[in-house]
Amino acid sequence: MDLRALFSSNDPVGSSEAFTNRQSQWNVIATAIEEHLRHIAAPSFDVEDLESPRTNVIVFHGVGGVGKSTLLRKIESALTAAEQRPQQWGAPAWAGETILPVRIDLARSASMDFERVVLTIRLALAAAVGRPLPSFDLALRRYWDAQHPGEPLEEYVRRTGLVGKFGQLLPQQVQSAVSQAAGALQLPGLVGSAAGQVATALVQALRERRERARALAGCARTAALLEADPDLEGLSYYPHLLAWEISRLPAKRAVVPVILLDTFEDTGDRHRDTERLLQRLVWLMPNAFFVIGGRNRLAWADPVLQGQLDFTGPHAWPGLALQAGQPARAAGGDRQHLIGDFSPEDCDDYLARRLTQDGQPLITPAIRAVITERAHGLPLHLDLAVARYLEIRRTGRTPTPDDFDHTFPALVARAMSDLTVDERHVLRSASLLDAFDLELATQAAGLTHQAAARQLVERPMISEDTYAIWPYHLHGAIRTALRADDHTEDRWTPADWNRAAERALAALGRQWQDTSALLPSRALLIACLRQGLRLARDHHLGDLGWLTDAAFTYTDDSVWEPLAPPTHTPGTGPQTGPDTPADALAELLTAIARRQHEHRERTAERLTAVLDTGLLSGELAELALYYRAKAHKDLARTDAALDGMRQVADAGGRLAPRARRGLANLARIRGDFPTALAAIPTLGWEGRHHRVLAHIRWPHGDIDRAIAAFEAARAEAEQHDAPGERAIAQTLLALVTAFTDPHRADDELALAHQYLAQLDQRATTYYATVAALIRDAGTDRDVTDRATVLHTESTVAGLPWLTPLIHTAVAFHHAVRDAQDDLTATIDRLRETTANGDFAYYVDIAAAMGGRPQPVGSTVLWLDDAHTVRQRWRALVTARRGHLHVDL
Repeated sequence: MDLRALFSSNDPVGSSEAFTNRQSQWNVIATAIEEHLRHIAAPSFDVEDLESPRTNVIVFHGVGGVGKSTLLRKIESALTAAEQRPQQWGAPAWAGETILPVRIDLARSASMDFERVVLTIRLALAAAVGRPLPSFDLALRRYWDAQHPGEPLEEYVRRTGLVGKFGQLLPQQVQSAVSQAAGALQLPGLVGSAAGQVATALVQALRERRERARALAGCARTAALLEADPDLEGLSYYPHLLAWEISRLPAKRAVVPVILLDTFEDTGDRHRDTERLLQRLVWLMPNAFFVIGGRNRLAWADPVLQGQLDFTGPHAWPGLALQAGQPARAAGGDRQHLIGDFSPEDCDDYLARRLTQDGQPLITPAIRAVITERAHGLPLHLDLAVARYLEIRRTGRTPTPDDFDHTFPALVARAMSDLTVDERHVLRSASLLDAFDLELATQAAGLTHQAAARQLVERPMISEDTYAIWPYHLHGAIRTALRADDHTEDRWTPADWNRAAERALAALGRQWQDTSALLPSRALLIACLRQGLRLARDHHLGDLGWLTDAAFTYTDDSVWEPLAPPTHTPGTGPQTGPDTPADALAELLTAIARRQHEHRERTAERLTAVLDTGLLSGELAELALYYRAKAHKDLARTDAALDGMRQVADAGGRLAPRARRGLANLARIRGDFPTALAAIPTLGWEGRHHRVLAHIRWPHGDIDRAIAAFEAARAEAEQHDAPGERAIAQTLLALVTAFTDPHRADDELALAHQYLAQLDQRATTYYATVAALIRDAGTDRDVTDRATVLHTESTVAGLPWLTPLIHTAVAFHHAVRDAQDDLTATIDRLRETTANGDFAYYVDIAAAMGGRPQPVGSTVLWLDDAHTVRQRWRALVTARRGHLHVDL
């Protein structure tokens, strides 16, 4: 029953502790208990064996608020009574065994010290077994008289509240055990009331091997334990006696304790004193099964703890040990399980069932959707949202979705409650990053050692992907809450956050630059850009530093991985248009990449808007100018393109070779081939000189030299490890090869598609489609219909410059088939398409293919005489007819 919901208003609200999912955890528990039952029933099992490895423990760990306590409570209920087991869990495989669940909350707020842990277990057994456990009870009574003089055990049980569940059974059974021992040893009545004297007499009787004493306390180590000092250290070994007594119970009273230790992280201290006592409890009771819930992985199998705990190493705890190849912070072993977040569907189901009215969900679907999105699957966030819903409703107002579009400070308090000062510092610094490694987190925190970062990544609030560039990332709900609602006592000021952002940005830059100097990594570049742009944007960092170099590296190779605009981070102010250099740079790079999926008109508009902000530096402004000029070229706005390219070329910056290439291509587009050729010596690799030369040669019908130039361009791209340029060169090689050798074109196209499959190059893909049209020219492979589809697609994409090339491919097809009427219509379309003077040389080429006279008024400035060019193109048509065995 949720009393908070019951008393939230005068209007009755149905409430239940909705339990969602976790079936896999129940399966783990049920299987482990079944294995445990088989193990302790085996003839080879010996409860007094102190050397065999222990498999009687299973661990559930996870971030605070993920639902560990709820899971343990539900497991306790399911083991107590079948009707309390969630229906979806199903019945366990074992039968005929009495399972005794005992859940113990180790939270500091519960004041559960080791003494109370032992008493709680014995109290549970008192109710279940209904008889004394002599050797343990006598040792316990001796301990109690020594440590609590003058305070009867029954008074302590009543005062601490344990009486509410188990009554006075334990004190009665303990007293009965003392009296039973006194009677068996025939001690005087007065002595029989003194547990210490009874214990002494029992030890003497055991040393003398008296039959009655051995029948009463036959555990081999009973005498030693009764002789030991009755202090906390001695008490921690008494569970050995308890395990022995449980193993000796008659069949009708036999039980198998399943002890659930919740909030185990609260037992942590510098010297692991409490943990050592609890580990001893688990080790000395091998016939009991322990379920431990806490925030952190249980490290008992780590050899480094030798000396801090009694039993350590993978041999002692094989189920807790890390498996070969597992990362250091992995769950470790088949007995340690990370409790994951709820799925979105589970979150919605939880909220729908959490509060009801007249049998219907009280929280509306719209509100549930907002809560689910903000919760990132964390049950604690769901509970906090439910509490907020009730609070708003109590004021008389109807809650709305906007009421839940925020985080909760309680998440931060829970996350940080058991972190050290250095861990908290690293946590805040790491929250600035989408993902990080130890070095990145350490540098962002401004620390000189990685110890705090290493400790932090062991926490369950940090998830790990060993295959990612940076393996660690902070839980989404905690990260959002930390950035937006940090109200802890040691919270950072805005200046602290800003300095940490500067450190994180610089660390990202160092990592990219250092790695690139040794082995360039495109994936690392993209990852650093995404994180760096968001950091610079959110914190208004004016100096973009390495981001400028990274931006140019991003655009160098025509590989257009999506650079999603940096998402807005809660707590950093409202999201508006570009108002920082980082905003402008992000928009610039996004516009450049998105041009593969947007109309070039949209690209030109976006780049103009970025330039108009005035936020870009000289070099970055040139980058925007250059790509806007390219967009103008694609849109057949040659004059605007020429103007932009000249500005960039005249600036003499790092884009000057590319701008000179643009000018050469524009001269070629205008039919001024001598000017285009003259620019080649100024281009070099940066200006893609071989590709420019090939583009000049193939319109002349000089296919062999064009092929050689494209092959040289491809080889140079491979030399420079430039997959984008390699794909472009390979595709264009396939295109020119298709004019002369359709069989080779098949191979070249296959390789081109292989290269393009890994990239995002729409225009180059269209080139490949044109190459296929040219390869199939003269055949019955629907060349004209495919050309029509391609023309439509390229026009919709804002690439009108492809239209003349597509028409030329169709003209080649009609010329080979000697379809004069179709050829005439195609040439007419070419004249219309090139009426502004751009690509007018395609009209000359199409006419030459059909053996027609040179167009009247042609202004093309060829490198060779026009007659030679015409002969080459006519010869290509004749050769194709021969290849197809066409006799005209």
